[in-house]
Amino acid sequence: MKPLFYLNKYLWKYKWRLSLGILFVTSSNFLAVEMPKIVKNSVNTFEDNVWLLKANPNDDTYFENILNGALWLALAYIGISLVKGIFVFLNRQTIIVMSRLIEYDLKNEIYAHYQKLSPSFYKRNSTGDLMNRISEDVSKVRMYLGPAIMYTINLVVLFFLTITYMLNTNVELTLYVLAPLPLMAVLIYYISKIMNKKSEEVQVQQSKISSFVQETFSGIRVIKAYNMQGATEGRFTKEVDGYKTKSLNLAKVNALFFPVMILLIGISTILTIYIGGLKAQGPNPEISTGDIAAFVIYVNMLTWPFASVGWVTSMVQRASASQKRINEFLNESPEIVDIEKPKSFENGDIALTDVSFTYKDSGIQALKNVSLTIKKGTTLGIIGETGSGKSTLGNLLGRLHDPTSGTIKVKDIEFKEVFLKELRKQVGYVPQDAFLFSDSIKNNIQFGLEQDGVSDDLLHQAAKDAHIYHNIIEFDKGFETVVGERGLTLSGGQKQRVSIARAIIKEPEILIFDDCLSAVDTETEDVILTNLKRIMKGKTSVVISHRISSVQHADHIIVLQDGEIIEEGNHEGLIATKGYYERLYEKQMEG
Repeated sequence: MKPLFYLNKYLWKYKWRLSLGILFVTSSNFLAVEMPKIVKNSVNTFEDNVWLLKANPNDDTYFENILNGALWLALAYIGISLVKGIFVFLNRQTIIVMSRLIEYDLKNEIYAHYQKLSPSFYKRNSTGDLMNRISEDVSKVRMYLGPAIMYTINLVVLFFLTITYMLNTNVELTLYVLAPLPLMAVLIYYISKIMNKKSEEVQVQQSKISSFVQETFSGIRVIKAYNMQGATEGRFTKEVDGYKTKSLNLAKVNALFFPVMILLIGISTILTIYIGGLKAQGPNPEISTGDIAAFVIYVNMLTWPFASVGWVTSMVQRASASQKRINEFLNESPEIVDIEKPKSFENGDIALTDVSFTYKDSGIQALKNVSLTIKKGTTLGIIGETGSGKSTLGNLLGRLHDPTSGTIKVKDIEFKEVFLKELRKQVGYVPQDAFLFSDSIKNNIQFGLEQDGVSDDLLHQAAKDAHIYHNIIEFDKGFETVVGERGLTLSGGQKQRVSIARAIIKEPEILIFDDCLSAVDTETEDVILTNLKRIMKGKTSVVISHRISSVQHADHIIVLQDGEIIEEGNHEGLIATKGYYERLYEKQMEG
């Protein structure tokens, strides 16, 4: 139960719903216990009047008594049933609704926490696992918060009310009648435990199928290009066969549940009738015929609560395991956080002093003692071969990571001291991997804006500056065109240009372009760079690329190799040094 203690704050939040739920459960069970008493009285009344009617066959009074008694008892039984039904409805409207509200709150908490976690967290954990914890695991936790709590309260209340009446009627008969019920709870507990294990195996296999199908659809073009449809279908069939086998194993175990319950209920009922019948005989019977009828009903009333002990225990076990998995992620601390009293963002020179960065997961040192100053309103070009640390430096400037050592300051204030939300608001970032959401082009471009929408003039101008406007208006739905998952319906160059439009429409103070022109031709690149030169006037810009044509107009250029700056200066100065930059320039010009 320890992992489930985390949920106590939610139970306290909805304490009034829970309290009302307990009250309604108690009320419904109090009425439920009264109903067999009506049956008892009706049976005893009927039996007494039948004996009197046999003794006085010509007296219609006893026959009328039987009819009137039956009518009033039936009305009382129906009335109590209706009121009990209302309390059961209210019970579910409090406890079950409470569990749904907590499920809603918990999912929101997990989702909000996911968004705070650092990029390194997402490198360590798969998307499928993240989805499973916010969906399947939370659903299992809800079963504990709703049905498990409700049935536990129901069992406790009903047990004490029923046992009190039964013991007051006859202790020996009560012990005989209840003897099979604990055995039923134990058997169902073990059956539920096996069902739980089999159910988890089914869920794991279901996750494998979902992941396989998702990956297949995402990579369908590659599968078709390599003519691997047959092999892929074979793998899918194998996974589905595994799911079928595990599901059938679960069904076989599940088939034991109700037969075991019905068998033990039958044993209790037989004991009630047999032993009760013996005690109701003789000149001085210990109990009446009505008591036997009431006992039979009480046994059936206690059957499900006792059976639910094993079921509830299984639910609690599953919820505990799920909450433990959820807690693992909720206990993850974000690496990028605000200090206690963050300072407001002020645009100015950005200074890096002895900045080094090592990826924790891989241990790779991406940057080594990098020092440079980016003057306010100037453009920095970063060039280097793959793995030289270009993108890492861009991520540090956007504060997606904090340096392992060294400092990054803007206007003499450390990045760590600047209010993170304000810093990110003033940074327009175009990543190397242009990611678009499955939404309209319009919503993708205005994604980074705080307001709901912008004027069409501003939207169109951003598209024109990114040199994507002419492509958009050719689509049937124009800016309302839905781009599909990850922008699948657009070409690589179109996706990059939509990402550029998304960054510049924010009108940020700092613009970071991480190799975002790699998928466009040189002519398109030249048009975009000309537009960006106008847009970036007075703004601090960082252009990362492996193509010199993208950075040659920058005010200052640095060349990275193995995480270190090996050359720096402007384009003309670096050409004159006859070093790495010049050799790369000559090679690219030849191409």
